[in-house]
Amino acid sequence: GPSAGSPATAPPAPAAARPGGAGSLAAAAYGCPPDLPALLLGDAAGDLDGDPEEDPECDPDAALPNFSGVAVGGTFDRLHGAHRLLLSTCCLLARDRLLAGVADGDLLRHKVLMELIEPYELRVAKVREFLEDVKPSLRYDIVRLLDPYGPTITDPDLQCLVVSQETRRGGEAVNKQRLENGLPVLALHEILLMQDPDHGENEEEKISSSSLRHRLLGTLLRPPRQDPALPSRPYVIGLTGGTGSGKTSIARLLGGLGAFLIDADKLGHAVYVPGGPAYKQVVATFGAEILSEDGTINRKVLGAKVFGNQRLKSLTDIVWPEIARMVKEQIREAEAQGKAVCVLDAAVLLEAGWQDMVHEVWVAVIPEDEAVRRVVARDGLSEEAARRRLRSQMGNGQRVQRAQVVLCTLWEPHVTRKQVSPGREQRSGPSSGEHPRAWPWGVRGGPPAAPGSEAAALVQVEKAWELLQQRLGRTRGP
Repeated sequence: GPSAGSPATAPPAPAAARPGGAGSLAAAAYGCPPDLPALLLGDAAGDLDGDPEEDPECDPDAALPNFSGVAVGGTFDRLHGAHRLLLSTCCLLARDRLLAGVADGDLLRHKVLMELIEPYELRVAKVREFLEDVKPSLRYDIVRLLDPYGPTITDPDLQCLVVSQETRRGGEAVNKQRLENGLPVLALHEILLMQDPDHGENEEEKISSSSLRHRLLGTLLRPPRQDPALPSRPYVIGLTGGTGSGKTSIARLLGGLGAFLIDADKLGHAVYVPGGPAYKQVVATFGAEILSEDGTINRKVLGAKVFGNQRLKSLTDIVWPEIARMVKEQIREAEAQGKAVCVLDAAVLLEAGWQDMVHEVWVAVIPEDEAVRRVVARDGLSEEAARRRLRSQMGNGQRVQRAQVVLCTLWEPHVTRKQVSPGREQRSGPSSGEHPRAWPWGVRGGPPAAPGSEAAALVQVEKAWELLQQRLGRTRGP
């Protein structure tokens, strides 16, 4: 969603907002940590003897314009100080009604780390709670925003649309549509963006929900499983992710940090070999035509028989329990070696129900377009075939909902190092993150920073490992 700075003072045409007045008061309050009491002394420049009469444009008592119906829109993920400033400005502008559009559906598709965006219902609840606390006398209509315009182009009772510097063109597009619909244009009230002095190199310079989502990578999102049936040692991490997500690279990094690795894909190959635990039953179920001349199971022929039909379940019902049995043997081997942490690298961890064997689920995510690019480059598939393969798998959103930790290998290694490990290197450099878009309601989208190699996971993994050691009550790995 948009991140706002001080409001403009000159309606109805958009104008750059200036410090001072109600905007400064709001910025002073909402720029502070939420639990820190704030008292504004003096003017915005810090002059305790400042006299607002010397500059009428900075008069704290200067009246804002006032409209019967005001509209605003955004994603409003992880409601932060800039959101609160934006919404407070809307409350000051509105006399009777505020229409707030909260983005959902396809409008979120190109958001950075969209899988970590809070559910729509939670975002709406936070927005409503804040608004009703700020100005209970207003009528609030909070609507689901599924397209860039929403009701702003059809609602005759609106008079003002609050936009940011980035979404001004979108506001102009709303007015063009309103004219075509025979409605009067809206006054566009433009606000500035609040700068984030602590932003990382791959984060936006403004206070941004996408930056807050970045900072969740590698951290514990929900409590570990508490299952008395699980041994306390070794502590088992289940690592999963879609094709091209960088999961295997993350597993290697964890191995380098001291974890005992279990590769479920290798175990899967082992169950099919002649004499393997699933060989006879698979041949008996699917016929001798799946065999190569040397008696081994031709997995391509077998795959063609089961892909996309009911027989796939017949195969997994045979193979997955055998792989699970072999995984448990490997976990016992890790215990015998005195390993404290064991990582089960398994693409089908959740589909197979193997999360019951682990204490935490760690998920590697990557945007679909980047995953397609990687699969095409790695496997020589067409873009269409790569996309079809990805869409046959569990989606990132479904995995993240069941994950304790999320990692992403999208950014260049040096950028990720500065973003995820601020204590190791000084944050610096220009921001990138979401590219500005002219969404009328302030709902922007755009690709994240330029894709990097899977080694980008290095610092995220180091961070996740360090936090894991703290959870386990140790300062060093196994």
